[in-house]
Amino acid sequence: MWAITLALVASAQAFEATAGCDGHLARAREAYERRNYEQARAGFSAALTACGLQPQILLALAQAQLLSRDVTAALITLDRLDKVGPSSVTAMKVRAKALYLASRDREAEETLLAAAGQAPGDAEIPYDLGRIYYQQQRHQDAQRAFRQAIAVDARAYKAWDNLGLVSEALGDSEGAARLYARAMAIAQTDAPAYDGVYANYADLLLKEGDHQRAFDAAAEAAQRNPRDARNFLLAGKALLKLKAVEVSVKWLSQAVALDPDLPEPHYLLARAYRQLGQAEQAQTAMTAFQQAASRAPTARR
Repeated sequence: MWAITLALVASAQAFEATAGCDGHLARAREAYERRNYEQARAGFSAALTACGLQPQILLALAQAQLLSRDVTAALITLDRLDKVGPSSVTAMKVRAKALYLASRDREAEETLLAAAGQAPGDAEIPYDLGRIYYQQQRHQDAQRAFRQAIAVDARAYKAWDNLGLVSEALGDSEGAARLYARAMAIAQTDAPAYDGVYANYADLLLKEGDHQRAFDAAAEAAQRNPRDARNFLLAGKALLKLKAVEVSVKWLSQAVALDPDLPEPHYLLARAYRQLGQAEQAQTAMTAFQQAASRAPTARR
């Protein structure tokens, strides 16, 4: 009788442990898909306790930590992952991103080159290398890396997009516009939520003085990704140029709400409020701009 009872208890405990593990993983993955990375990292941390030290959970936790901008925690988790077993190419790519965001560019580059040796058919690796080279203003190297990514995958829309950025940096605005158009055409079907190329194109159009089309592109970016302050900043800037000042305040205020540490929306809000004759709001926005500018890094990655 006791043996049967103990067996039933053990079976129930095992079932609860499995259910707890699966439940934490399901909730963490669902939060990750919703881009709620803080909730996702909490879920993956709980899953580690419930499921045990599993490499795939450690990797998912590191990715969630990285996307929630906790680079130090991501690197610590990746170190734990390395102790569990040999590093996978996916883990190497995540580590390279974390190293890059930690301004450890040389280590990030070495990690990606090692990953490329293991997975020469992975288009994301030369793309990530290109991002590092672009940040370092090594534009020719970046161009070669992005073209290599496209040679591996002709529909690598992010590589087309970033080739546009490189063309801009090299002074070829017409070429940049064509590359952005190529990236948008691919993203239209392959990545309906991808907003980066629309924001980059909006920025180019603003520089060229085509303010209405710049607003249209920025609004498309904001519709695709309403969580990125830059999309609302670009739309608000275009509206100011179009003299739609009251409407610009709404877009710029949303940019501030999404990223209070971004200085430019505060500055443009101060200008907009001055044009509207709202001196007190203008001064508040200018003070916020000065505070944000004092906190801002010299380069945003």
